[in-house]
Amino acid sequence: MNSELLLVNGWVARVVKLVFVTIFLAIFTLQAGAEPDWWGKVDPFLLAQVQTQLAASTESDAQIEFLVKLAVQADLSAAAELEEKLAKGTFVYEQLTAVAQQTQAPLLAQLKAMGVKEVRPFWITNMVWVRGEPGLVATIAQRPDVAILYANPQVALDVLPPENEAAFSITAPTNIEWNISKIGADAVWELGYTGQGVVIGGQDTGYDWDHPALKNQYRGWDGTSANHSYSWHDAIHVDNTTCLGDSPEPCDDNSHGTHTMGTMVGNDMAPTTDGWPSAAANAIGVAPGAQWIGCRNMDEGYGTPASYTECYEWFVAPYPLGGDPMTDGDPSKAPHVINNSWGCPPIEGCSATSLESVVNNVRAAGIVTVHSAGNEGVGGCGTVQNPAATYPASFTVGSTDINDFIASTSSRGPSTFDGGLKPNISAPGVSIKSAIPVSAFEYGNKSGTSMAGPHVAGLVALLISANPGLAGDVDGIEALIQGTAVPRTTSQGCGGDSPTDVPNHVYGYGRIQAYDAIIEQFPFKLYLPFPINE
Repeated sequence: MNSELLLVNGWVARVVKLVFVTIFLAIFTLQAGAEPDWWGKVDPFLLAQVQTQLAASTESDAQIEFLVKLAVQADLSAAAELEEKLAKGTFVYEQLTAVAQQTQAPLLAQLKAMGVKEVRPFWITNMVWVRGEPGLVATIAQRPDVAILYANPQVALDVLPPENEAAFSITAPTNIEWNISKIGADAVWELGYTGQGVVIGGQDTGYDWDHPALKNQYRGWDGTSANHSYSWHDAIHVDNTTCLGDSPEPCDDNSHGTHTMGTMVGNDMAPTTDGWPSAAANAIGVAPGAQWIGCRNMDEGYGTPASYTECYEWFVAPYPLGGDPMTDGDPSKAPHVINNSWGCPPIEGCSATSLESVVNNVRAAGIVTVHSAGNEGVGGCGTVQNPAATYPASFTVGSTDINDFIASTSSRGPSTFDGGLKPNISAPGVSIKSAIPVSAFEYGNKSGTSMAGPHVAGLVALLISANPGLAGDVDGIEALIQGTAVPRTTSQGCGGDSPTDVPNHVYGYGRIQAYDAIIEQFPFKLYLPFPINE
């Protein structure tokens, strides 16, 4: 095609686009006083995005991303009657994929007929990600089978800069870290429970899988070679300066993810060596005998509801590299617990309910979802405000220091979602040494509730390794952790708390105590002569 014809066609396309935008602006303007019914099915942030983009752009390639949640959702109530974790996960996967396949076809057909090429069906909740012209929002919202349209905004990394220390200063080996001893994890190791037989999942900025403190615990490593299928998924589909989009192997473009995983399982000593795990130079992880799998949900610290949803979906039924989520998922490869050291703040347009059904469905599959409370505590009460920490189905964690005092930045409850108790529990989160993916040195300190949450995920692994019958019993695991926590009180008065109330909206049920949680399960606990470090 010659350049003259290209110019003519480009001019025609711009004219058509200008007419299209003018019509839609007129519709929005005329209906400002009397909102049409379909406006109620569009998240306010998305509606504002559409109006702004239509007003600002006359380009033919203007695009917007959004999520279409369908009205029909699977009934997973029967999962609660199943005892085995695998039975729960299989039931959830089969029910959710069946509903998605049965009900999404008409919507997908319409999008295809309209020339929309960028779509991604989800099954973890009955929802479809769409990227197309802003005018699509009005068209899709008017479908009777659509419940709500959500924006797909960027999500901020939930982490603090280290307090009074360089972000990546070299940290000398100190054997067992203070936070590990504080919660009594090292005493649990002496009982023979290190997380063996348990799989921990983490969705974060990615992971340095061959870090010396993480490599032996990575499920994709068999001691001689790596196979990343079923053990790694990348929900970021564009390249950045550090990681390829859809990276075929674990990659961390921020260091945050590697640090959190280190606190869960990190140990730089070979498990076959005498004295493991306590004698390691860097005993940084709560459950060094557990295996880990990971999903990258943030692009250099920023994610979207779609990337979080994609990781959650993969965890419930991991599928191989290049596999089909609808048909290739394997619930037998799902983790027992997922750590979520991130938050989705409203300032970036994330709706309060965007991830609610997703988290509910993960829990129905028998997977514990640990969430960091957030780092907005300086704002006072009611600062547990960002999904997914706000949801009742999330096990939400506040941050404490070496003296068991709540960190000033740790978000306080009640939850802005429903006024319920948050955080549920607290754990060390100030000046936590863990792994970092930097070539010149391998360990550093960070602070925040992002550092507290991994302690709880590690504790879940210790509990299941001691009592495999707990696998899939999310309620039982959470009750055990809460019931054996070191109680902490506060005079802050959040949510009407009195100075003697436990639980409360600052510490939850208190600071976790791994040793007590373990011996609580066994009738011979009085005969175990191991110390409790409180």
